[in-house]
Amino acid sequence: MMGHLLPERPLVCPFSSLKVLVVLVTICACIGSSFAISTALRFNKNGEFKILQVADMHYGDGQSTPCLDVLPDQVKGCSDLNTTAFVKRMIQAEKPDLIVFTGDNIFGKDATDATKSMEAAFAPAIESQIPWAAILGNHDQESTLTREDVMKYIVGMNNTLSLLNPAGVEKIAGFGNYNLEVAGVQGSLFHNTSILNLFFLDSGDYSKVFFIPGYDWIKSSQKSWFLRTSDALKNSYNAHLERQQAVAPSLIFFHIPLPEYRQFSTPEITGVKQEVIASPIINSGFFDALVEAGNVRGVFVGHDHKNDFCGIRKNIHLCFAGGFGYHAYGMAGWPRRARVVSVKLEKTGNGVWGPVTMIKTWKRLDDAQFSTIDAQVLYA
Repeated sequence: MMGHLLPERPLVCPFSSLKVLVVLVTICACIGSSFAISTALRFNKNGEFKILQVADMHYGDGQSTPCLDVLPDQVKGCSDLNTTAFVKRMIQAEKPDLIVFTGDNIFGKDATDATKSMEAAFAPAIESQIPWAAILGNHDQESTLTREDVMKYIVGMNNTLSLLNPAGVEKIAGFGNYNLEVAGVQGSLFHNTSILNLFFLDSGDYSKVFFIPGYDWIKSSQKSWFLRTSDALKNSYNAHLERQQAVAPSLIFFHIPLPEYRQFSTPEITGVKQEVIASPIINSGFFDALVEAGNVRGVFVGHDHKNDFCGIRKNIHLCFAGGFGYHAYGMAGWPRRARVVSVKLEKTGNGVWGPVTMIKTWKRLDDAQFSTIDAQVLYA
């Protein structure tokens, strides 16, 4: 569609220092260290953690790759470089703590060298020195690398926290299933505790069952891994706080929307629904697993470039980011866009930072005003 468990580590290229820190601290946690989690991700001194979601860059070969679906006066000179400029613009304006790329990062059919395309596509994130994470869409593997090798290459890039798959799991579908933990403010009660959990999953590409057409779906092995990991994180959080009802919120990122995204009517959403929801025919029950976990506050996908809405089902917000890349289908005159998610902590009267108290989201448009639209509260 134009549309911690200790991780496996492919030997692709040297680890960034950031990633080495994640691995070493995770090992300490696994062998019983009192230092609970990696400090690679944590809330800032203002009690905020901000995520920039970039969906569907569809990066090709750079300057030689033309833009699609732009106004006539925008065609000349428009290329992948416009996508690069938009990423840089978003980073400068929002100053996120984490950048998340939710698939179709490169458009395989028009990327003559997958590695070069990925280097160019992720360059603004790498240059910013901001941690970033990526998952795959349905087009990333259509160039010169297999789906597994694309993810392995991403895992070896600088400043990324992307992982191939969790260790300790005998078999899990896809490539790029992992979780990241976000610690509280340095020096606070939660500075060694994950108070925000981020999950990333490979939603696949196309159905591998010959009599089932359309897109792939999240498999039972992924669902089982998510539930086990979610339970382990909840137990760790509760043990730290010595109270059994506390739940740290989770946010989920993957590419292809769940069938539940089809249930929304226009009055129920914030944003727009301008194309048919391109979810898989098969409903594998992953949304039910999210409900069962009891701590999921939002799901963020790409895939449908002309949909950018959020809707809520069973207290879980299901959100699209909207199309980001210029070498991707869209609508002429409807600006490319990105989604921002801001998570804030409670601060008590004596100045002590507490747990998550609010999650908000909005979108930024790549227009002359760099407009901010559709701000909404997802959790409070």
